[in-house]
Amino acid sequence: MNFYANAAKITAITSGTGTESTNGVNYGGVGNGGLYSAIAPGQYTLTGRIAAAVDKDLPIATVSTTIADGKYYSFYMSGIYNAGTKSVDAFVVEDPVPAQPDYAVAYVRFVHAISNANPMTLYAKNTDTTVTKDSIAVGGEVAYKAAGAFTPVPNGVYNLITRYTGSNTSVITRTGVSFVRGHVYTIGARGDITVTPTTTCPATSTTCLDNTANR
Repeated sequence: MNFYANAAKITAITSGTGTESTNGVNYGGVGNGGLYSAIAPGQYTLTGRIAAAVDKDLPIATVSTTIADGKYYSFYMSGIYNAGTKSVDAFVVEDPVPAQPDYAVAYVRFVHAISNANPMTLYAKNTDTTVTKDSIAVGGEVAYKAAGAFTPVPNGVYNLITRYTGSNTSVITRTGVSFVRGHVYTIGARGDITVTPTTTCPATSTTCLDNTANR
């Protein structure tokens, strides 16, 4: 996929030939290597368009939104792709990174991008056996197409778990995720909840917890 703000492309794969690459952002990936694209404030139609030669530049995900000056945003393609209509859900969330962060901790938030999953809460459990503190709730309950608040998390390596409200049963897990103090991260739940999730999150995985560094 390539991503556009109105008619302007805001993500692309580098080409050494002068011809646009037919490789875009793969499933589970992020545009621009996770960096932000700077665009003027205003009203936009954001689209995700096919990068491959077949159906080249066909928009399959569209969101209209207002971009404000001095703010950061993330555009998600989400849910389950409909091969018949060649369409998929999409949404935009603001990334309200703390203006005056505490550099002694990392900041983590949870984004829910699984269309057939109930609202979930993300918990982070420090793998350091000398740390006795219970799992940290990374914000509160998050519904589909929504994002939780950035939550301070001590520097360390964590096992991540999502749970439905009122349940102690794990819905999705991921082990061995590092959060480095002074950095900001988004954990995104993606895929089809009816498919058994994995504890790691490669690009080809169906349901898992992605870890993206916002900065």
